[in-house]
Amino acid sequence: MASMSVSAVDLSCPVCFEIFKHPVLLTCTHSICKGCLKRFWETKEARECPVCRAKSSEKHPPLNLHLKNLCERFSKEREDQKNVICTRHQSEFRLFCENDEQVVCLVCRDSKLHNKHNCNPIDEAANEHKEILKTALKPLQDKLERFKYVKLTYEETAQYIKFQLQKAEKQIKEEFEKLHQFLRDEEAARIAVLREEEEQKSEMMEKIEKMSRDISSLSDTIKAIEEEMKADDVTFLQNYKVTVKKAQCTLQDPQRLPQGAMTINVAKHLDNLKFRVWEKMQEIVQYSPETRKKKCFGIFDFFT
Repeated sequence: MASMSVSAVDLSCPVCFEIFKHPVLLTCTHSICKGCLKRFWETKEARECPVCRAKSSEKHPPLNLHLKNLCERFSKEREDQKNVICTRHQSEFRLFCENDEQVVCLVCRDSKLHNKHNCNPIDEAANEHKEILKTALKPLQDKLERFKYVKLTYEETAQYIKFQLQKAEKQIKEEFEKLHQFLRDEEAARIAVLREEEEQKSEMMEKIEKMSRDISSLSDTIKAIEEEMKADDVTFLQNYKVTVKKAQCTLQDPQRLPQGAMTINVAKHLDNLKFRVWEKMQEIVQYSPETRKKKCFGIFDFFT
């Protein structure tokens, strides 16, 4: 590890004595954590270096990018080293205790804590537990496919509803185009009823949005589990308990779309439309009985 040739002291802020976080470079060449410098300057009337007390000519000192990258790499390598070394015995993890479900070193295995436990080589244990996790992952993947399929049927139904709306609206308009202003008023009223039903049906389709969230949640869970499985064996086994819990899905299966329950009842809007409108027209036609009879039949012929 290249950065481990540098000690933590070399990479520590002279104010907080922690590894630098966002180090800024002063004109005197000293580097200070940005937050530490801000707090130090807030207690002083003049901007000066906390180390040498030299005046700073810059109100916003530039970020020491090289030092920042060095500190981040140092912290990461130190953290990575902790993941593969037993902090109790300073020995490399080589085994996995099946009883306690944790990685152990050779000294741990011979200690009283684990000497009666079943310990297997890390690579064998990792492969075995990955197979277990693959089995646990299969129901999640199947459930995801079911969600996608049912969501598709909802989306197709939603599109069909819109198609029905457009087709029925066109047919209604074609009928009402043959009428005078009175019939145009009837047209507007019936289209309003049709749109009201379409709106009611569309409100029922809000389940699509919830299924989208469920699909996103399942996809994220599966992706997270798959990423855990790609980790090195030690890290994978260290996180195994948490990963298995992620695979325990509590989502209910999606409810399939009831057949015919979500579509528009087109027949209700179109059946006997002309006859019903013709009957209503008789209420406003003021003729003598004979004339009314002739004219009404003429109007009826016009509809047909």
